[in-house]
Amino acid sequence: MPLWDGVVTDPNTNLPPLPMDHEQGFAPGWTERQFGIAVRHVAGSDETTSMMAASAAREALAKAGWGEKLPDVIIGGCGVMEQPIPSTAALVQYHLGLGYSGVPSFDVNQTCLSFMAALDVAAMGIACGRWKRVLLFASDIASAGLNPNDPKTRAIFGDGAAALAIEASDDQQQGLYGSASVTYGAHHGLAQLRAGGTRLRIEEGFEALKEGAYFKMDAFGIFKASAKTLPGVIDKALAQANITRDELSCVVCHQASAPGVEHVRRLFTPRSERVINIFATTGNQIAASIPTVLAHALTTGAGQAG
Repeated sequence: MPLWDGVVTDPNTNLPPLPMDHEQGFAPGWTERQFGIAVRHVAGSDETTSMMAASAAREALAKAGWGEKLPDVIIGGCGVMEQPIPSTAALVQYHLGLGYSGVPSFDVNQTCLSFMAALDVAAMGIACGRWKRVLLFASDIASAGLNPNDPKTRAIFGDGAAALAIEASDDQQQGLYGSASVTYGAHHGLAQLRAGGTRLRIEEGFEALKEGAYFKMDAFGIFKASAKTLPGVIDKALAQANITRDELSCVVCHQASAPGVEHVRRLFTPRSERVINIFATTGNQIAASIPTVLAHALTTGAGQAG
């Protein structure tokens, strides 16, 4: 079973705040009034997904105290890959100076839930004895795929990276108690990034590739669909873990939007303060969102052992 040894988010202070209102022609304060977000950060033109992930990974490894011990595996859980081939995990391995180590490195993709899927894979690998030390990361540069002519979508996303180092433990009280995941492919059209794979091809022309490279989403449709199904998923995970909602001391949730986080807070009333809310200062960091919140919870003491 895994022991959460080290977790860190790439310090946002290294990233300049993303201009919002004045850049898009709105009066100061428009974005905060409309979307509940005061500031978020954007990667520079010389920064890449793997560079950001490697920065967070180095700090996580240092906090884990593994020294010269290599991780048994490196798993990437990014919402959007840096490039189709090779995997982002292979690029992170290289940036960590492990390019000749042979440490297995691969990606797990489940869009905003990629980090959670990667964590589940890591926990299963540790539980079955395949790995003892696992390095996980999530890193997303949302700004790379945002349409400048779509201020509503552009406003809520931010860039960031986070990493987690976990290790096998003999203490059965440590580890992943339960996990639940559902997929509704019927809603596939609610959020799309069509370029970067095999769907759009060069022969279709530059304009088609450019259009497909911009992220598109139906924000209300996503909120409606997720709000309906989320309570059941939470109940399923808690049932597996044999834990009640009242027993939880801290709730780490995806910072999808201000209404999204508020919906989660309502699900945990009357003690809604247990739900970590940093959306106003980070925005939606896609798959990096959840581990960034986890790092915040551990750093501030909101989340503690047990």
